[in-house]
Amino acid sequence: MSTSLLYHAFGLVGYRFVSQAFQEGQVTFRIEQPRERQRCSHCGSAEVWDQGGVERTFHSLPIGSKPTFVRFKVPRVMCFGCGKVRQVKLGFADPKKHYTRAFERYVLDLSRHMTIQDVAEHLQVGWDLVKDIQARSLQRRFGKPKLHKLKQIAIDEIAIGKGHRYVTVVLNLLSGAVVFVGDGKGVEALAPFWRRLRRSRAKVVAVATDMSKAYIRAVRDNLKRAVHVFDHFHVIKLFNEKLSAFRQELYRQLSDETERTVLKGTRWLLLKNPENLDAKKNEGERLEEALRLNKPLATAYYLKEDLRQIWNQPNKRTARRVLRDWVARARASGIRMLIQFAATLEEYQEGILAYYQYPISTGPLEGTNNKIRTMQRQAYGFRDLAFFKLKILGIHETKHALVG
Repeated sequence: MSTSLLYHAFGLVGYRFVSQAFQEGQVTFRIEQPRERQRCSHCGSAEVWDQGGVERTFHSLPIGSKPTFVRFKVPRVMCFGCGKVRQVKLGFADPKKHYTRAFERYVLDLSRHMTIQDVAEHLQVGWDLVKDIQARSLQRRFGKPKLHKLKQIAIDEIAIGKGHRYVTVVLNLLSGAVVFVGDGKGVEALAPFWRRLRRSRAKVVAVATDMSKAYIRAVRDNLKRAVHVFDHFHVIKLFNEKLSAFRQELYRQLSDETERTVLKGTRWLLLKNPENLDAKKNEGERLEEALRLNKPLATAYYLKEDLRQIWNQPNKRTARRVLRDWVARARASGIRMLIQFAATLEEYQEGILAYYQYPISTGPLEGTNNKIRTMQRQAYGFRDLAFFKLKILGIHETKHALVG
């Protein structure tokens, strides 16, 4: 093998080929460093004296399906400038690592298309080695996200396992990148984020969350000048949950078997938007019949449709008028569920109407959460929480596509 092939094929610059060996399905190249290229690893001086060396073996790029190794006696030199004996700096591998940088890059390239186990089996290495390479790369690139340019963020938690295990995720709404992953949920999970944010002196102008009291308190205490926007999707979701519970309550109260039959199975019809009802399955007719037979249910359903209009107005002033009108009609209905929800809307109206100052939501974060769940399913879960959090921080570069 020529020295130029060492450079072009394996990225070994400044070394000479000595010999090669083929045994047990592996290829091993022995290389050496010319005396004139040896330098002190501390000061870079060429005024050094050879003091022997340490034999080391490095995993390198495979040749076909055969694992390939580079054997190199790492020189120890006496530096006349420093007056100390040191090992020379390796040009092709990081200190204390038993693989070359070219091998590391190859593993990362494969990891974009394959699971950790698949990469490990393809390269005939341990699963933990591939994971270590991925973790080092993720830590280097995403371990400490820059926060000083943050302007608009979204905050939400995601369940990551059984037993109420959660992580809290903060998303940069302008770039789509996750900038923080906290353990658990609530105020305590965000404490490290607020400390880093203060040190970065970022000027966050808007925050999108759900109507959790914990988030309200955390944003009020740590971002006093930011506009707090309550996510409209969570408001609709909350009303849908109340509507489902209300339908169940009405069903239990009905004594007429015909009415119970009509009302049964209408849960998803009530939650669907009218434009999404399937005409082929007669979903619109079934829903109309259920609403015709039950006036309280019809009132709740039509108010659900009107609720979405709060976010479809030309300006904040008109939206406030629509919201107040909705609250008045809900209270006039006499239905306890609607009266309670009207009180909730009235309490949080400033955060709801803040949408007209900054039309943001946690929708992009919900999309990121879906990516996280997909990644978790593909990996059959993560035992190492620190590694999992690094994967989340880099998930904005992940792409999912149908194959086959």
